[in-house]
Amino acid sequence: MRVDLFDFDLPDERIALRPANPRDSARLLLVEPDGETTLSDHQVFDLPKFLRPGDALVFNDTKVIPAQLEGFRIRAGAQETPVSATLHLRSADNVWHAFARPGKRIKQGDRLVFQKDDAQLEAEVTEKREAGEVVLTFSERGGALDEALMAVGHIPLPPYIASKRAEDGRDRDDYQTIYARERGAVAAPTAGLHFTPSLFEALDRAGVERHFVTLHVGAGTFLPVKADDTDDHKMHFERGYITDETAAALNAVKARGGRIVSVGTTSLRLLESAARDDGTIPSWHGETGIFIQPGYRFKAVDALMTNFHLPKSTLFMLVSAFSGLETMQAAYAHAIASGYRFYSYGDSSLLMRKDR
Repeated sequence: MRVDLFDFDLPDERIALRPANPRDSARLLLVEPDGETTLSDHQVFDLPKFLRPGDALVFNDTKVIPAQLEGFRIRAGAQETPVSATLHLRSADNVWHAFARPGKRIKQGDRLVFQKDDAQLEAEVTEKREAGEVVLTFSERGGALDEALMAVGHIPLPPYIASKRAEDGRDRDDYQTIYARERGAVAAPTAGLHFTPSLFEALDRAGVERHFVTLHVGAGTFLPVKADDTDDHKMHFERGYITDETAAALNAVKARGGRIVSVGTTSLRLLESAARDDGTIPSWHGETGIFIQPGYRFKAVDALMTNFHLPKSTLFMLVSAFSGLETMQAAYAHAIASGYRFYSYGDSSLLMRKDR
């Protein structure tokens, strides 16, 4: 499909630089595409009203790490070019794939030193790939590397926020879900940022189940689609898993007629990567680069809670596949006109699947 079909004009003031406070006070746009599309305005704390006893919310419990690194390159024993790297996929206990800048000046074999305050971490560029991607082998391994990244790294705010303000202490809490537990994400599963303990209690009272999967979101989620046709776009891979227990619980929900409601596109992409053609979900682990665009046949997910996404992004293509392109064009036009806040710290939507 032509990428420009997924373009729209977004006023700069619609980009949220801070989350709503409290988190569940953010606005929620309900999108129901059955027959004539119905749009209605609510708030996130209204979510239990739109779910039924026996439905299941599926959350991504990945935890954002400080994956933005700043430092310099060393050659011939001398400090040289300032460099930055955004980690996006871990492939070994001391190896990360990263997007590095300045991409053209960094070479295989370069030694990089990253610093923050008194902390320091070294890495070697062991492979250079296309579009500024490199493979970094660090001097530390396993848990020691995790601790070093916590000391040296910065929270990798999305570029549409980072271009307007610097990261600060609030972001370490704001850019993390309250249920995050599995370290490894470079970007937050932002639909989950809206949940609070009180909202969880309300969902419990409504008889809605909660289940957790893990997909470590990579920096590739920030990359724009540069191709003119969606068939020419290359997705970056992300690593995740679904446990035996979670798979069994979700299959039981489906068997008794409950709905699978994905909290965020990352949960949805993982569930759809794992799902069989009959809609059942096995346990699963590995890497996924699934690219969902209009024409995709959904197998497992019945409803999707998600924030508002960038023009011409793979995520706007995904929601257009889920609820229909014309429906989502109308929904986004309504959201812009009604003052909804966009992107990672912005408002939310609840989408019902078009073909369910």
